Amino acid sequence: MTIPELTRNCFQSGISAAKWANLCKLFISKNSSDQSTEAIENSISNSILVLYRSYPGDPALHEYLKYALKNGMISLAVFVATLLQAARNPELHNAATLDMLCRIALDAHFSSGQPLVAFDESPIVILGVVQDALSLLEIAHTLPVSHFHQLTTSSSELLILLLSYNPDMTQISISQAAVHYQTTNDLLLNFQLLPGLKEVLEHFERQLRKLMGDDAKLAREAQMMHTMQLTIGRGDVVGSSSNTDLVSLSLIFHTFITYRTGDFGAGNLQYCAALLVGLFRWTSWSPIVFYTQTLLCAFVCLSQSSTITTTMWKTFILPQILVAFEKCVNTENPNSESDWKHAMQNALFTILRRTDVLTQAEGNSSPPSQSLVRCFLKELIVHGLLEQRLATTFDQGIINDNTPTLKSEAQEVGITLETYLEAKLSGEGDEPRMWLGRIRREPGSHAAFGDFVKQRFANAANQLDIDAMGHICRLLYHDQLLDALSLHIKISELVAHALQFFELYTCETVGDPQTALSHIGDVVMFLQSTLARFNFQSNIFSVDGKTMSSDFLKSTAEVYSSSSLTGGDLTTFNAWLKALFESEGIEDAVCSRSSFKFTTSSTQPKTLLRIAASLVLHAIGLTIEGKMNMDALRNGVMYFSDPLLDWTLVGVIKALLQEIHQKRFNAPIHLEVLQTLLLSPSCPRLVLTLCGPLVMSLLANRARKGSGSVAPAALNNEDLQRVLTTALGFVMRVFHLTARIRSAITMGSRVPWQEYPRQAIQTALNMARTNKLPSIDVERCLKVISPSQFLQILWSELVVVATVPSEIEHSRRLAVFILTAPRPPITPPLLPIFLHNIVPSLIIHIDSQPEQTMTMSAELLVALVSSVLTAAMHLELAMQSASVTPQPLFGQTSSAMARRLVADLRMLKFSYTSSTLAQRLSSSQSSLANFPVFMELGT
Repeated sequence: MTIPELTRNCFQSGISAAKWANLCKLFISKNSSDQSTEAIENSISNSILVLYRSYPGDPALHEYLKYALKNGMISLAVFVATLLQAARNPELHNAATLDMLCRIALDAHFSSGQPLVAFDESPIVILGVVQDALSLLEIAHTLPVSHFHQLTTSSSELLILLLSYNPDMTQISISQAAVHYQTTNDLLLNFQLLPGLKEVLEHFERQLRKLMGDDAKLAREAQMMHTMQLTIGRGDVVGSSSNTDLVSLSLIFHTFITYRTGDFGAGNLQYCAALLVGLFRWTSWSPIVFYTQTLLCAFVCLSQSSTITTTMWKTFILPQILVAFEKCVNTENPNSESDWKHAMQNALFTILRRTDVLTQAEGNSSPPSQSLVRCFLKELIVHGLLEQRLATTFDQGIINDNTPTLKSEAQEVGITLETYLEAKLSGEGDEPRMWLGRIRREPGSHAAFGDFVKQRFANAANQLDIDAMGHICRLLYHDQLLDALSLHIKISELVAHALQFFELYTCETVGDPQTALSHIGDVVMFLQSTLARFNFQSNIFSVDGKTMSSDFLKSTAEVYSSSSLTGGDLTTFNAWLKALFESEGIEDAVCSRSSFKFTTSSTQPKTLLRIAASLVLHAIGLTIEGKMNMDALRNGVMYFSDPLLDWTLVGVIKALLQEIHQKRFNAPIHLEVLQTLLLSPSCPRLVLTLCGPLVMSLLANRARKGSGSVAPAALNNEDLQRVLTTALGFVMRVFHLTARIRSAITMGSRVPWQEYPRQAIQTALNMARTNKLPSIDVERCLKVISPSQFLQILWSELVVVATVPSEIEHSRRLAVFILTAPRPPITPPLLPIFLHNIVPSLIIHIDSQPEQTMTMSAELLVALVSSVLTAAMHLELAMQSASVTPQPLFGQTSSAMARRLVADLRMLKFSYTSSTLAQRLSSSQSSLANFPVFMELGT
């Protein structure tokens, strides 16, 4: 019999604590003469703690512990050490039980004065206990919340006491200091700690940072220890950082919003869900940890918003994405549905205690009709992610919240929200815009509004209803609500419907062709605004099996001479030239002749859009030659500020700017026409917005070079700058704006464009290091340099960061995202290029380095290869579960990439780096489980 067996038998037989203690003493006196006192105390303590796994929170076990502590059978130091070690076991992760055990230790300390660690204990052992206490605190923040047992409080108090012993830090290795530093840093970054504990941990962190210093050799030692851990264990991540990863989530969320109009953005719920499932599988997080990290990241993104507006983060459709995520996960494991309901509840308990994040998020978001948290809870309820009875535990006022919403108003009149919105938005004047403003402030109505807009575009395009199409286009290009809609519907489909309408509509059959042509203008300006706002990767748009191109909108500034026009184009050109500059007005017949008709004698509105710039430039040419007087020119130009033709102004203004540049500003008539169009009170704000940057650049360039032969009065800089800055939405003074533009032109960008990729990587790493959520535009980087060059720069920056132990984990997560995140079709997959082209060259390069540098670089390569392959495999499986794409994400499967990697490593078998990589991959249980082909490396 052993002490654990004796304790179990006594407990299960109902024997009292006193009798159990006597039996233990008797057993020890007869059987344990060769064991040390500390070993016996460890055995007694563990014999009780192990029973808590099967009998959590049992009062009889509490009595056993209290009696043993009170009567000296277990010293308090031994109990604390064994408790913290036992708490690492997932079977003991019960908040109530762990809280009571911590309270037993705290009560014993304050009542008896016993120390939590032995007075003669070595600093290394004390810091080992501290590390266990840090882990317990992290566990406390991820476990379900208990209203009666505050584990976060008791574990914090225990940690504060342990850190008060101030062990001699100089006696521990840099490797151990790096592990403590990483854990402490993650706690400070990811959790809202008690004020007293936060101060203590910050002081502890400073001591560790000072100890680690800048010694490169010692830093490499810490790095190698950490990267060795990365290739084994769950999700290839072990240690204190495994339950926190806001870096990966931030990068993913930024991608969702940045590419929301494409196949890899928020508009594609299945893709978003699959990407989150892949992350969930790779990290091996529990549902509670996953939802806690996901919700925390969403709120922190709102509180720290920089590259993306706070409005976009506020309307981010996280609840809808999580619904799709749960559906995907539950498909793989139907029994997990209750786990996710429970996880959401506990995640909210944790997040809503983060008042620091929530306060900043509330301050950054535009003032809503109700709090951000209440709006979010309501959305969770609507999407079935949270029950209303549970929502009241977070916000008791939510059940009695009678704040009127568009949905409640629609229900009062007995119609659907879509029908209600259609009725309110069908009017003219300012009323529809008032309703659009209200819709924008109510994220809960965006999905219904998106369905309404999508249906309105489809119906108008199919029925060639000019009034309906013009009305909805006019509403949308005047309002920023389109950004919010892009999270719910595919904006590319709206563009396709508008292009289809523009191709097919004709003015000939309508009673008022001029009005119809102005409505066509609304469609064109919607297209120009949308294409500029969302910067689509392709000019081809498809809907309902029909494909349309927007290429013609990019050539509106091209100027054609009359001699280069033929047939219907020449007829239309001459008709409009005469109507604008040689007659008393524009007749309906002209509009009709330039409308769409499948005959050789008529043209499309597209023709008018294409020749508009030519008309103005030709008229200016005639004026310069003396064949047209200035009054005729001015009268004709004013028609372009009228709704009849203002939709052609973008091309006209760009053409004028090109001519002015070519003539080196020696173009007074061009400048006058440009100024007349821009300063016209009826010039559409959209035109000023689209052309404003080019005009401001022209003004700054003119100021730098001097006015030349152009009289100063020919151009009113002050009025132009005022109009343009107002349209562009700048709040800075015109002087400062002009100075900034002039500085940019004379001095250029502070960073050469060739250096942008390196700067982007460094910026992302710096943001992660300074506790800010990073983002990176990989597609923009790949427009500057080739994929291979970009990956080589990425590796060089990772090597630099690898010398700082606290930054290794952030850099690895950034690299995994860059290599494994799916890319748009125009961008090649980076993972195969890295594994098959970059890795072999890196192996040769690393082998040529000094021994210490070679060891560090080899371990870094091991960690990165293992991580990216595992992440790619989980993403592939997630995509299959979500039925997102039938073809390989990376051009080839992860198993095929692993197979080729094995062949490459065998060819380099005499290389130190190659042998190290092969040995690590073939000895890692997780790598072998995911990629059995790695077994061949061990033979």
